[in-house]
Amino acid sequence: MSTSGLPFDDFRELIRNLPGPDEASAKAVTEREATLTKPVGSLGRLEEIVAWLAAWSGKAKPHITRPLVAVFAGNHGVAKHNITPYPQSVTMQMVENFAAGGAAINQICIAYDLGLKVFDLALEHPTEDITVAAAMDERTCAATMAFGMEAIAGGTDLLCIGEMGIANTTIASAITLALYGGTAEDWAGPGTGSTGELMQRKLEVITKAVEFHSGHLKDPLEILRRLGGREFAAMAGAILAARVEKIPVIIDGFVATSAAAVLHAMNPNALDHCLFGHVSAEPAHAKLLEKLGQTPLLDLGMRLGEGTGAAMAAGIVKAASQCHNNMATFEQAGVSNKAE
Repeated sequence: MSTSGLPFDDFRELIRNLPGPDEASAKAVTEREATLTKPVGSLGRLEEIVAWLAAWSGKAKPHITRPLVAVFAGNHGVAKHNITPYPQSVTMQMVENFAAGGAAINQICIAYDLGLKVFDLALEHPTEDITVAAAMDERTCAATMAFGMEAIAGGTDLLCIGEMGIANTTIASAITLALYGGTAEDWAGPGTGSTGELMQRKLEVITKAVEFHSGHLKDPLEILRRLGGREFAAMAGAILAARVEKIPVIIDGFVATSAAAVLHAMNPNALDHCLFGHVSAEPAHAKLLEKLGQTPLLDLGMRLGEGTGAAMAAGIVKAASQCHNNMATFEQAGVSNKAE
């Protein structure tokens, strides 16, 4: 363990020593599945999801009674380069819309009976412009990760990770370019509608930012603080806290996945307790999921953010749990099982 006393030290130690799955609970799920009134394997990925829930919740019959969507909102200094069709004020306006119940995520949460928390991460103080400075200093980044860890306060048994922030697809592209290499064109997409000159400026900003910080990008946490943003740091913290507290996680689209990728770069097992809810229409998301070795649950052509894809997937995860826990066994139903 480092003895430097720097703010990131505790996170480095935590990520090195993450708790593993509860194999006994996962085994119990598999054994029970074989007794339910259906052919073995006939519910396909739903059966895999229940085993995953059991492994990472530590419960042989994992019930989902308090699912939560956590949406983290941040603003970015890089937005001043006119790289998006929407002004930065839209971030706060959308946070207010979430609070008023007027956004898509509100409706999906109602449809699937999910809780919703929205976190305003100092929206009046955007991070620094990453083309000329680090987005955050180490203390600010670490403190924001710690704040994100508080998302699970009050209790939840399934955490969905989402975000809101004008220009944050630019940030996500810069992070993934720093992590995996290539060019800005490999990792950038239209986001909220950046085309033509807006897209050209977006590509230039991503390239300039990664080049400016190029001497400091071997450490994933340095990538996070230099090229990231407050919502990215908070999402990373929330994912870590869920792992420690045995809470399975569903991650949303490209932006949320890029925050998770920072943790994966530090420990390839860091995301084993996570399910990736959907593949975004943002072009780089499929490529990033492939880098992480993940198969998303849904492909609905969505690219809204707000945790909407994760929330949609939560409905399926809830259904998987309900089937496993409440279906009758062959013996209970008096149904003949297959001949031995």
